[in-house]
Parts: sequence; C-alpha cells; structure tokens
Amino acid sequence: MDFTDNFTQELPESNNLDINALSRLFDNTTNSYKYIFMLSILDILSKRLFNTSEAITFEEMVIEMLANSWYPHNFFKLSFGSQDMIPSQLKKLDLEVGKLALKGDFTGKEYLREIIASKKPDNSLMDYVPYRINATFFRAELKKLSDYKVNRTIVKLSDEYFDTRKPLFKYANNSIIIHPDWISYFKTNYKIVRGWISWEWLHYMQKCNPSVPAISNKLFAPIKRDSLKSQTDYWKLILRHQNLNCIYSQKAITIENLSLDHYLPWSFVTHDLLWNLIPTSKEVNSSKSDNLPENRYFHAFIAIQHLGLTVSYENMGARMWENHIETYIAELRITNNRDLLNLERLQNAYEAVILPQINLAVTHGFTPNWIYK
Repeated sequence: MDFTDNFTQELPESNNLDINALSRLFDNTTNSYKYIFMLSILDILSKRLFNTSEAITFEEMVIEMLANSWYPHNFFKLSFGSQDMIPSQLKKLDLEVGKLALKGDFTGKEYLREIIASKKPDNSLMDYVPYRINATFFRAELKKLSDYKVNRTIVKLSDEYFDTRKPLFKYANNSIIIHPDWISYFKTNYKIVRGWISWEWLHYMQKCNPSVPAISNKLFAPIKRDSLKSQTDYWKLILRHQNLNCIYSQKAITIENLSLDHYLPWSFVTHDLLWNLIPTSKEVNSSKSDNLPENRYFHAFIAIQHLGLTVSYENMGARMWENHIETYIAELRITNNRDLLNLERLQNAYEAVILPQINLAVTHGFTPNWIYK
C-alpha cells in the first residue's frame, strides 16, 4: 500500500483485541516518538518473520528507531518538532554513513542498523514512549494520576491485564514482550497497519515542515531512483545541435561525459523534472553532491535552461516539445508556452520559484554557497 494515497481504510476489526484503543494511539501527539516506535515494532517483527517467542530489547528498539529516523532527518533534512529529542540523539552519534544506506531495501537498512549499533546509543529514548504507548488501554486507571506515577502504573497494569485486556505488550528487564494476538494481527494486516501509521506520521511531519515540498517522499529511503533516460536524451539532442559549457567548471560538456545535475538537490525536491536539471560532467556532479550552488551560478543556470528550451524548440516536433515543457509550465507558473523562449520572462519565473526554495533549503540544513574548485 502506498500511504501517500488518501488513506481512508479503517483498521481491520478483531474479535479479541481492542482496535479502538489502537486507533486512539496518536491522539494529541506532540512529537514523533510514537509513530517511529510503532513503525520500528512492525519492522522488527517483519524482520523476525513475526516470531512470537522473543522479547524486543530497548537497545534493539533504539537502534531501529534511530535507523528509521535517519532518512527523514539526516538525508532529507526534515524537522521533527521543537520537543523531539531524536535529532539530538542522531547528532550525538555523529554517524559516518556511506551510500549503501541510501538503498531503500533490506541491505541498506541493515547497514544503517550496524553503523548505529557500533556507536552504542544510550536508551534514553525509552524513558517515556514505551510506557505511554500502552496508556491508551488503561485510560480510566490513569485519569488524574500524577505524571511521575504513570510509567510504573502502566507497567503494573500491562502485566496484570496482559491476558484479558491484551495491551500491545508487557515489560521485562528493559524489554517489551508483544502480545501474541497483536503479533498475529500485525502479520495478517501488516500493509494496512503500516500504511495507517505512516499516514498519521505524514500529517504530523507536514505540521512540522509546512513549506517543505514532497514530505510524503521524504519519510523513508527511496526504494529506487527513477531513470533519467528521457531527461538525458533531451540534453543529448541539444548537445548535437549546440555546444554547451558547464556552468560550474566552464569546461565543454560532451555526450560521452554527460551527467545531469539537480540544481536544487534531489534530496530537497525529490523529483527529476527537467526544469531543475542541467548538463554537467560526472566529475562536477559528484563534487556538488546535495549542496546548494552559490548565487554566482544562478543566472548561468537560467541561461543554459533557456538555451536548451530554444534549441529543443527548433529541433523537436511541436507535440514532442510541448510534452517536454509541461513541467516548466506547471512548476514555473508560466501561462504562455512561448514565454519559455523569452529569457527575461523565464528569469523572472525562475527567480519567483527557486530563490525562495533555496532559502527554505538552507533553513532545513542544506549546505549553501557551494563553489566548484
């Protein structure tokens, strides 16, 4: 299930579990802990093939939560909210993570877990959230209870009513023991439950990052980056009719050494649309990485886009050209196709769209003022 679709399906009912309690889990949530905790439980259970015999240690939970948090916070630079301590935990670990972590599959995630485990993170994330997760099953008993008594009361109630009310888990020796009936429920309804948690987390993260584009693409590692074949073919066509120099190195670009640069980093925009792609060499593209270019390159970026649009207009069929410029029209908010061929109007459109996004990217931790050396 793609949780980015409008999530309207309710959680499946159960004859022996309190699904209403589960559905209340994220009521009045002020930080990301519960969402990431629940996603991490599902990930650990899935990794174990939903084996019911083994407790989950707090240490394993912390590693899984930090692994799930690394992608949106460190790679996509999302804010988790002012009260959230997960970003400070990740910063304290000072992880040196290779490109393998960016693979959105088992290999990439396992690599990230190993890197985090090697840093031996403390269990401070477990001081609160494991206990408050189960609070939804004991609302009457916890009502008006002093906050410092809540955790130990939840531990006691979870053990006492484990076989009757069936909370999600009980506690033992810095571990949680998930109720077998809930494990069975999660196994049967894995995609629906994970989609529901992800959808709820998305709403929370949108509130924390109100102006950031494409939040729904930034909560998890990309499973697979899209091919740039169509975009590469576009610039190859232009190179066959027009010599081009890299805006960063000033060196001639050849078809053999052609690479496409996301002027605004892919990890900020999470798309491969032509209006943000320009030709460069593989060496320069690797050097730029996901940094933001210094302002000196901005007008050259617009000029090479304008040149590409002009050359493609002259050498493509009308219908093909109109197909290629659809994203320019939509994203740059241009109403007349021919305005793309007018350098002044194109520049005004880019200034209105890109400059605010650069400022926003800087506030979210992307490195500005990159210069090719």
